[in-house]
Amino acid sequence: MLFNIHPMNLIKALSQALELSTGGLGRHHWRTAMISNRIAEYIGIEKRQRNLLVYAGLLHDLGAVSNWEEKHRIRNVDLVQPNIYEHAETGYLLLKDSKQLGPLAPIIRHHHDHWDGSSPYQLAGEAIPLFSRIINLADKVEAHLPEDNILEHCPAILTLIRKQSGSVFDPELVKALHDFGRQESFWLDLTNPHYYQEFFQNMDDYGRLPFQIDDIIDVAEIFATIIDRTSRFTGAHSRSVATVAAYLAQARGYSQAEVKLMRVAGLFHDIGKLAIPNTILEKPGKLTEREFAIIKQHPYYTYRILEKIDGFQMIAEWAALHHETLDGAGYPFRVADNSLQLGSRIVAVADVFTALSENRPYRQTLDLKEIEKIMRGMVGNRKLDGAVVSDLFLNSTELYTIMQQRAAAYAAV
Repeated sequence: MLFNIHPMNLIKALSQALELSTGGLGRHHWRTAMISNRIAEYIGIEKRQRNLLVYAGLLHDLGAVSNWEEKHRIRNVDLVQPNIYEHAETGYLLLKDSKQLGPLAPIIRHHHDHWDGSSPYQLAGEAIPLFSRIINLADKVEAHLPEDNILEHCPAILTLIRKQSGSVFDPELVKALHDFGRQESFWLDLTNPHYYQEFFQNMDDYGRLPFQIDDIIDVAEIFATIIDRTSRFTGAHSRSVATVAAYLAQARGYSQAEVKLMRVAGLFHDIGKLAIPNTILEKPGKLTEREFAIIKQHPYYTYRILEKIDGFQMIAEWAALHHETLDGAGYPFRVADNSLQLGSRIVAVADVFTALSENRPYRQTLDLKEIEKIMRGMVGNRKLDGAVVSDLFLNSTELYTIMQQRAAAYAAV
């Protein structure tokens, strides 16, 4: 099965997931990619090569996003950060074995290395990958961008960067930034959200490229790891939902290709959960109304992120509607009855079964009999599809065992 995808659409959508916060979507990765591209363009790097740089810029902090505190700490420009290299190494380890995203790994690994060699890898000068040096500079510029009055602040930003030329930053790149930084349009583009889409469309030289379904699964596995690291209670959650959903799809007569699509939906179903702070995910007591309102955002973001990827409309619906219910009382789209696709019903059942089989901050893992009682009750209250739940409990012992083993393996790491 093939997906014809614009690579920029895929990377940009995944980058958007990294920008999630309780206030909505940020712009750090997008603007860092735009600044990186402008530096590279100015020093004469050909456009096709710059695509790789932009992809790396769009994903450069993916090693930090599982931890809410880390995500915000690395963007605090006034904070001394001795451990800033840890998220760069984590990003490298997440991507290095990926067929599709592997080329980005070394760029991301070194994107905080200092020109003078004072970083843990002890690379100095031109031994640091050029694209890493560019992102390092662009990242620092973006971190100092104000939300308004940009032209008033850009001289101070350039002065700050110049002071670290030859120590933190490549002097030639700093010179390039100062040369084109005299153009007010450069700064205004960075603060104009209407310009972003035009920029990314102009960068997409490749057109649509064929992605095999296994290529998509490979990328989804990486993001499932990122998603599940948001809480120590969900270390294997997305993979377990994917396993159960794929089993249920097969039981319902889905084709082999459709079963793989269901696996992708399961792996991605909680990508919007990156919008939820760890403090809420791991709260041992009852959530406040405000906290539950934040929780209810996550399937909305899952849908809006996945729908941007070419050919992902069905996957987006299956994945994002996992908190909708047959009675229409679910969230966030209030889809009910026949409007709720079977694929979404399957992911919903898989999600509930997996969650009840896992430890949570407010309870221990439930045994299989208790889980079946709860889920049969949800069928009676028109929360879950009865036929899908019946399929589940024909083979629930094996699935339950798989999840317990997976959770135990995660806890041992």
